[in-house]
Amino acid sequence: MFWLLQAHEAAGQTGEQAGQKTAEHAEHLPWLVTKANELIGTPLYHLQERTTHLWWDKFFGFFGTNAEAVFGVKYSPETAVPWYTVMFVIACLLTIIFVWILKGRLFGKRLSEDEPHGGQQTLEVAVLAVRGLIEDIIGPHGLKYFPVVATFAILILVSNLMGLFPLFMSPTSSTSVTFALGISSFVYYNYIGIKENGIMAHLGHFAGVHYFSGMILWVMGPAMFVIELISNFVRPLSLGLRLFGNIFGDEQVGANIANLAPPYTLFVVPAVLMILSVFAAVMQTFIFTLLSMIYIGEVSHAPHHDHEGREINGEEIIAPVFT
Repeated sequence: MFWLLQAHEAAGQTGEQAGQKTAEHAEHLPWLVTKANELIGTPLYHLQERTTHLWWDKFFGFFGTNAEAVFGVKYSPETAVPWYTVMFVIACLLTIIFVWILKGRLFGKRLSEDEPHGGQQTLEVAVLAVRGLIEDIIGPHGLKYFPVVATFAILILVSNLMGLFPLFMSPTSSTSVTFALGISSFVYYNYIGIKENGIMAHLGHFAGVHYFSGMILWVMGPAMFVIELISNFVRPLSLGLRLFGNIFGDEQVGANIANLAPPYTLFVVPAVLMILSVFAAVMQTFIFTLLSMIYIGEVSHAPHHDHEGREINGEEIIAPVFT
């Protein structure tokens, strides 16, 4: 929607005027972001000047540059609260509201097994789909990770789709947000690996202790450990870049195509592109969630049982339900 408004405003201009108007509008921020900076921008700016601005300038000074040159944003009360921060907070609130709507809580409805309403049925289909993926990829014991995995899925989907509506921009079209999501996934599955296996066993997994033994482990283990360690540290970067590249690229392609032959390309073409944008948003949500489940499956294992069928580690598998 943001790129459609940008193209529409440039439609009545010609030559240099159109380019100038488009550039000016590209710098324009949604009203919600402007309002947030009006409310808390000034005190936050003064705090940044005393803390983060000095720290970043000192760090980048070793490379002959400064924070404003690297980040491309001038420190000011008008930019103290980044647009992606505002949009991501809104995405979190919309995610909660979205689930409440499907559960019928906002309309005084209750979940019912005998007479489920439309929202409940939609929510149940989504829950069963995510649970099915978890059982297939991680195993039945992975159902205890459902709340975090489902939160990733809904939050990223809402964030991806926000750019299609007025007053909003997709927070996932910023690397700051996508890298934060990638790091969150990275921290979570490593936490699971350490919690379930212990720190030494988790590190041993990188060395291939589950695949090699004896002399082969001593020969191949160190090389595999280094390779696996690098591979794991690259995962947040790959998760973040993949999500950012597709959402940001989709917006840029839409803006460029809509500006090819205005006003003819401002109506029919955007309608088709919005369908593709929704498809891209859903697919990128699915890919991010799927990869996160695969990473969890690599470090999480089903509980072992003794000869009497009792769980050795005492963990109980609880299938999540909505109440």
